[in-house]
Amino acid sequence: MDFWLRPIIIIHAASSITCKIQEKYGEKGWEMDYFLSDEQKMIVDIARKIAQEKIVPVRKELDEKEEFPHEIIKEIARADLFALFVPEEYGGLGGRIFDVCLAVEELSKGCLGVATSYAASGLGFLPIIISGSEEQKKKYLSDLASGKKLAAFGLTEPDAGSDASAIRTSAVLDGDEYVLNGTKQWISNGGEADIYTIFAMTDKTKGARGASTFIVEKGTPGFSFGKKEEKLGIRASVTRELIFENCRIPRENLISREGMGFIIAMRTLDKARPAVGAQAVGVAQAALDESIKFAKTRHQFGVSISSFQSIQHMLADMATQIEAARALVYAAAKMIDSGAKEISAASSMAKLFASDVAMKVTIDAVQIFGGYGYMREYPVEKMMRDAKITQIYEGTNQIQRNIIASHLLKSA
Repeated sequence: MDFWLRPIIIIHAASSITCKIQEKYGEKGWEMDYFLSDEQKMIVDIARKIAQEKIVPVRKELDEKEEFPHEIIKEIARADLFALFVPEEYGGLGGRIFDVCLAVEELSKGCLGVATSYAASGLGFLPIIISGSEEQKKKYLSDLASGKKLAAFGLTEPDAGSDASAIRTSAVLDGDEYVLNGTKQWISNGGEADIYTIFAMTDKTKGARGASTFIVEKGTPGFSFGKKEEKLGIRASVTRELIFENCRIPRENLISREGMGFIIAMRTLDKARPAVGAQAVGVAQAALDESIKFAKTRHQFGVSISSFQSIQHMLADMATQIEAARALVYAAAKMIDSGAKEISAASSMAKLFASDVAMKVTIDAVQIFGGYGYMREYPVEKMMRDAKITQIYEGTNQIQRNIIASHLLKSA
C-alpha cells in the first residue's frame, strides 16, 4: 500500500492494516485504551507517521527560521487529513470533531506550530460549514477539504480580543457589494491562506448583534497583509495582520445574514476549542515522552535519575494529568459530534483544563532535564514555549472560566 495515495479513502477496504499499528510503534503501558474504531486508529497512524517522519526531523529548523511548513502541509493534504473537517457531501470524510482531535493531537506531538497551521485552516472554514449557504459550501469546501486551499479565521483586532463585540472592522453594503475597512490582528495562516472568514460590523449601533461574517478571498483588491509577527512559540505557524482598505466583495459572500456574526463566531469556537485541547494534550504527551527517555539515560550520583522517587512522582503526576486532559477533550469532542445543543461549557472545560495541563507538564519537563532542558539542543524548551499559546488563543483561559461559570449559574 502506498501510504501517501489518499490513505484515508482506503481505510474502509484496509482496516486490517490497523492491526499493525501496535506492531510498528509498540504500546506504552501508561497510555489508556480509548477503544477507537479501525478508521480512527488509521487516522492516528497516519498523523503519527507524518509527525515522526516529516515533522520531527525539521521542527528545530522550522522553529529557528520561523518558517511556514509548506511541504509538510502538502503531505498532510495528500494524506487527506484536511478532509476530516468537512462533511462527505462536500468532498470531506465526515466532519467529526473527534476525528479532527485525533489528528491534531498526533501532529502536535511533532510540532505545535505545524499543528496550528493545520488546525487554523479548519477553524477558518468552520463558519462556512456551520452557517454557509449551499452555494458557498459547494464553491469552497471541496478545495479546502483537499488542502488545495488553506483558510484563516479573522475575528481578533487590536482592540477586540476577548471582547469580540468591540470589533471595529466595518462592512457597508453598496449596491451588490460590501465594502470592508479595518484591521485584523494575530491571524494564524495570515498571508498563507487563500480563503478568509472575516467578522465585521454591518450595524455599529447594535453592538455584538450588529456583527456579520464574510468570505474574503486572497488577492481581492483592497485586501493586504501586515507584518509577520515574531512570536515566543509556534514559530512554524505564520501570524499576520489583515488589512482592509475599501475592499469590495460580492454581496453573496455574506455568510447567513446580517447580524449573525457574533453567533457564528461563538458556534465556531465552541466546536473548535476541543481541538486546542487536543493540541495541548499532544505537546504535553511529547514532553512527557522526552522526559521519560531523558530520566532513564541521565545519571547522577551513580544512578539514573529515574530511580529518584522525586522524579518518579513528577512523571506519575504528568502522566495522570495528561490522561485526564485527554479524556476530557475526547468526551467534549464526542458530545459535539452527538449533535448536543449545549456544548459551550464542555468545550471550554476541555480547552481550559488541557491547556493548563500542557503548561504545567512542559514546565516540569524542563525541570526534569535541568540545565539541558534550558538549551535549544533539546526539544522541551520549545515545547514549553509552544504550550503557552494554548492558554491564550481561541479565548483566554480566563474567558473559558467565565463561560463555564455562566453556564453553571444559568442551569442551577
